[in-house]
Parts: sequence; C-alpha cells; structure tokens
Amino acid sequence: MCFSTALALPSVPITTNSTSDWRGKDEDPNKGQAVKLSLPAYKWRLVIAYDGTRFSGWQYQQSTPTVQCILEEALTRKTKINRKELCLVGASRTDAGVHAWGQVAHFVTPFNYETLDDVHKAVNGLLPSDIRVREFSPAGPEFHARFSVTSKIYSYQVYDSTIMDPFLRHYAYHSTYKLDAAVMRDAAKHFVGKHDFSAFANTSRNDRIPNPVKTIFRFDVVEKGPLLRLEVEGSGFLYRQVRNMVALLLQVGRQAVPPDIVVRILESRDRKELAKYTLLLPPHGLSLDTIKYNEEHLILPTDSPASSFGTVVHFPWKQPLAEMQCKTADNTSL
Repeated sequence: MCFSTALALPSVPITTNSTSDWRGKDEDPNKGQAVKLSLPAYKWRLVIAYDGTRFSGWQYQQSTPTVQCILEEALTRKTKINRKELCLVGASRTDAGVHAWGQVAHFVTPFNYETLDDVHKAVNGLLPSDIRVREFSPAGPEFHARFSVTSKIYSYQVYDSTIMDPFLRHYAYHSTYKLDAAVMRDAAKHFVGKHDFSAFANTSRNDRIPNPVKTIFRFDVVEKGPLLRLEVEGSGFLYRQVRNMVALLLQVGRQAVPPDIVVRILESRDRKELAKYTLLLPPHGLSLDTIKYNEEHLILPTDSPASSFGTVVHFPWKQPLAEMQCKTADNTSL
C-alpha cells in the first residue's frame, strides 16, 4: 500500500545558486494544480522503464499499487522528503497493465547533488525489479515532464499465430486470425495528420475535457515473423486512443472491414460508430516507448552534476534493433 507520511527535511544546506535553483511553482501530484513551493528547489528529470503487468497504471492511488506510488516511496526514502514536497509529475498517465520504456517524470528537492550516479543507484536499489530508472538528470526551470512534450511514441505488439508464444503473453496481444500487414499499413496512413479523434477516445475518468484534435506524425506497422509492432507517434493522445486505433487496424488486417473505414469513423467523431466494428484491445500489448521534448527545455543548468545513465536495463519485450531485423513498408531492415 502507498504511503504519504511527512518526513523531516534533511539538514543539507540549501543552495541558492541563481543559475541552477528555481523558486516558483510546480504541479501538485494529487490535484494537477500549481502549488507554491516554500523553498528554493532543484529540479530533476527521470527516464523510467517498467513492466506494467502488476500495476494499476502510473498515477498515484492509495489503495492499489501504481508506478508513481512505488517510485515516490523510493524517492522519499532516499531524499527524506515527503511526496507533496517532491512534486513528482509524470509525462503520461499510462493505464493499468500498460508498459513503458521511456516514461519521463520530474521532481524537486531543496538541495543540489554533487553527483547523480550514487543517488541513481540507490533509488534503483529501493525499487522492485519491474521498475527501473534508466536516466537521472538535472533539469532547468523551464522543463516540465508533461507540458514540455512535443510528441509521444507508443507501440502495440500483436502476435499473429495459431499458438501463442508463452514468453510474450504479458507483452503482446494474441491474434489467431492471419493479418495482412500491407493492408494495415494502407489503413494506418489515414490516421496521419491533424484530426478530431473523438471517435477513438473512451470517456476519460478525470474531470478535464481534453482537446480531441491531435496530430499523428507517423503510424508504422513493422513485421518480424509472427510478431507485428504497430508504432505511432503523435502530439498527444486521448484516453485509450492508441488501443482503439490498433483495434480497428486489426479488423482491417483480418479483412473484416476495408482500409477506408478509418476515414469514415474519424469523420463521424462518434465513439459509438467505432463500437460497431471493434472492441477495445487489452492493455498488455501497449508500451510507452519514447517522449520527445522541446530541445530548449532540455538544456542543463550551469554548474549542475552530470547526468547518470546507470547500467544497461533489459525488459523482456525490448530487443535490440540489430537482432529484430524488422521489415518496414519498403521491406528494408531497420
């Protein structure tokens, strides 16, 4: 169970170097609202990988284990700062069962670090084996894990064979129908561009009304034997949008509907129209792979410690591209 007990601040002297500290506001992780920070704060950026199988998503909940909850516990133990003062903010609120290779978060401390390698190693030592901080870096005052984002890349894996590979059962959706990847690529092209994706979004559980207009920069279908990897990059995504888009592409791939059905459903802006043709896919095939940022917001503060990249992290659904020999639309290897 998560905890949020307030702990005493450490006795480390607070640094006030104007080039690397930050006095201002950040986001309350409970309410998503700006809160006034009472102390000078140093901001830190984390790149996080996790196997989402046993977690109820990223976002903090008191009653069930979430990635944010477990990470906050580790940071609290290491920094001796309570979670409200840490102000940990994640870039994407991945759903229950969804994995991540490139989730990004930031938090603040009232003190600076001379080096990050030791604290990076210590935090990973406090985390369970299905969560790892891949990168621990200083961040400037302009950087925000959520609001500095320029695009996000998600992938959904499908295992297209009569018999499921048992080693991929937690990381790929099993399709027993033979899928036509070429036709799926043709259909995926209709998603590219700026569209209203209302028809591909489930009702969000938060109180905010999101902008349904998003830009998809690319939507690739990559093959490696029976494993299909559908990779989509966009300016942002609505609640369960990626899983709904992939679900329709699978219907196209099994030739149950034509490729231009994508255009028709997009133009309808009606979630009920999509429901006529497909159901939502389960979360375990989905992974948050990469988050891209405004380059100016990634500039490190002066006199900051060097970034720490730790040791090589291996998760079972991630394979080196050299080994995958993936085929793209033009049949060349990646």
